[in-house]
Amino acid sequence: MTLCYSGIVSHAPGITGRADLVQNTSVRDALYAAFARQRAEIEASKPDVLLLIAAEHFANFFMNNMPSFCIGTGESHTGPIEDPVWLKIPARRIAGAPELAGCLVRSIMQSVDMAYAEEWQCNHGLMVPLHFLDPDNRLPLIPMNINCQGPPLAPLHRVWAFGEAIREAVDQVPERIAVLGTGGISHWPATPDSGKINEAWDREFLGRLFTQDKKALLSYSDEDTYRDAGQGGFEIRTLIAAAAVAGTPGRLQFYTAELPIFAVGCAIGRFWV
Repeated sequence: MTLCYSGIVSHAPGITGRADLVQNTSVRDALYAAFARQRAEIEASKPDVLLLIAAEHFANFFMNNMPSFCIGTGESHTGPIEDPVWLKIPARRIAGAPELAGCLVRSIMQSVDMAYAEEWQCNHGLMVPLHFLDPDNRLPLIPMNINCQGPPLAPLHRVWAFGEAIREAVDQVPERIAVLGTGGISHWPATPDSGKINEAWDREFLGRLFTQDKKALLSYSDEDTYRDAGQGGFEIRTLIAAAAVAGTPGRLQFYTAELPIFAVGCAIGRFWV
């Protein structure tokens, strides 16, 4: 078994790009401290590679070609696709792990249909976590994206199966792999409701996530999620996949809804693996 770390982390461009506009700086700094603790925990697990399960934001695909699940298998990846000045994250080239990624995709394909891409552009969904968790660009990255943007979206039971297939693939290779799901919880990006956060919904979902309440996690309908958590709530798919990878309970280590300028409920947590 080579899964050395599994966790979740929220992402949003405002977490870096609008940091200087925050009024509640103590909460912002507490979030950044939680990122630092997660980074230390990942480093302590001594991974050979970082696998990030993120949401597609039309960085690599559009509605003319939108896979439900895709893995980046290139020698390297670039990012951010957004303006680095706007995002406040410098552009960089990130090493990939093509041989390992190829092994993983061949295994995952035994049970879940997925696409692969040898060219990958990283947007804020990957770059914000990397900015905090691997700022020195030390770890090779295997990016995986789930379509959370353009309906029809993969049903949640298929997302769970995807996570289980990732775990089975990880268990077959000798490399030590840290896996994180990164997405939003409730948020309404690029709408008049941007900045709205449904804290009660977030906390209920996170409670289900870290107790591995599979039945409850898979009970969300897209209609209910859209109503209660916004179109950004569809990104719970990335977090559910990470829970399925772990297959064990965990602990929410940080959550706040008190940074609406970041336009997302900010959560960090890990599963016990």
